[in-house]
Amino acid sequence: MRPQLKPVVSRNVPALLIVAGVLVVALGLFLMNTRLFYFMERVEQQEVGVRFREGRIYEIVGPGIYSDIGLYVDLKRVSSTAIPFTVQDDEIITKDKQRLGLIVNGDIFRPNLEQAELLKSLWAQYSSIFLDDEVARLRVEGLARQSMKVCIGERTFDDNVIGTARDVLRECIDTELSRLALNYGLQINNVVVPNIVLSSEVQSVLDAITKSRLDTEKAAQDKLKAEAEALAEQARQRGEVAVAQSRIQEETKQQTVLAQLNQEKLAAQRAVIEAQKANDLFSAQQDLAIAQAQAKAAAEKAKADLALEMAKAAMYAAYPTYLQLQIAQANASALTATDKIIFTPEGATPTIVLPGPGIVPTVNTTP
Repeated sequence: MRPQLKPVVSRNVPALLIVAGVLVVALGLFLMNTRLFYFMERVEQQEVGVRFREGRIYEIVGPGIYSDIGLYVDLKRVSSTAIPFTVQDDEIITKDKQRLGLIVNGDIFRPNLEQAELLKSLWAQYSSIFLDDEVARLRVEGLARQSMKVCIGERTFDDNVIGTARDVLRECIDTELSRLALNYGLQINNVVVPNIVLSSEVQSVLDAITKSRLDTEKAAQDKLKAEAEALAEQARQRGEVAVAQSRIQEETKQQTVLAQLNQEKLAAQRAVIEAQKANDLFSAQQDLAIAQAQAKAAAEKAKADLALEMAKAAMYAAYPTYLQLQIAQANASALTATDKIIFTPEGATPTIVLPGPGIVPTVNTTP
C-alpha cells in the first residue's frame, strides 16, 4: 500500500509576498519621485514654462505644448498674471512722534519669458514664491509694511498727510517696495495709498484745526465778500449816476437839436411869410398900378366921351334945325314897321283903329 502524498506549502510564501509588496510600493514611490516623461503638457498664454531634466532647469519656454522623456524630467508653470495685495498698518510712528495708520494696494508680477535668466538664478531660493500666489502675497505684504514704516518714519505728520504729501508718500512706498521685491525677482506695479487711518485723538485735533482754518478762511472770505459787495454797490451807484448824467446830456442834446430845428422852422416860416408879404406887396403894387392905369384910361375915355358930347351940344346949340333933325331921326328910329301913330286932340280919348282894306288915313312910318 502506497503512502498518501500531502501538498507541501512553503512557509516562505508570506515573506515573499511581503517583499513583493514592499518592492511594488518602493517602485511606485520611485516612479512618483522620479518622473520619467511628460506628454502633451500645455503652457497657457499667461504662463511661463520651466522645463527640468535630471532635476535641473534646462529651458524656459513660452506658451505651447511640450513633451519629454528622461530621468527626472518635469514641467513647472509660473503664472504671469498680476497678484493683487492689500496691506494695512494702524500703528506707524512719524518723525515727530505722531501715530498714523496706512493702507497700501498694489499688484505683484513674477518674472516673464524675457526675464528667463532671472528666473533661473532665483529658482532654487524662491521657487515657492514663483509657484504659489499666496506665498508671494504674504512675502510682499511683509515688504510693504517695512516700506510703509520707512517712508512714514522719515517724515513728519504734516509731510505724510497734508495736501500733496500723500503723492510723495505713495512714490516713496512704491520706490522702496520695488527695491525690496527685486531681491525676490518680483515686480511691483500700481501702488496706491487709498486711505490714511488716523486715531480718534488725532482726528479730533485735525478736525479742530480744520474747523479753525475754515472759520478763518470763511471770515476772510466774508471780508472779501463785503468789500466786493461794497465795491459792487459803488460801481452800481456810479453806473446809475453815469446813466442819469448820460440821460440828462442826451435830453439836453435832444432839446438843443429840437430848439435848433424850431429856430430853423421859424426862420423858414418867416422867410415864407416875408416872401408871401413881398409877393402880396408886389401884387398889390401891380394891382394899384393897373387900377391907376385903368382909372387914368377911364378918365381919359370919359374926357373923350364928354368932349364928344360937348361938341354935340355945341353943334346942337349952334344949329337948332340939326337938333330937330336928330330928334326926328330918333323918333323915327324908335318906330318899327308895325307901329301906328294916332294923333288926337288934347283931352280926347283915342280910338283904336285896326288897319285893313278901306281904312284911311294910313301913315307910313318907314323912313
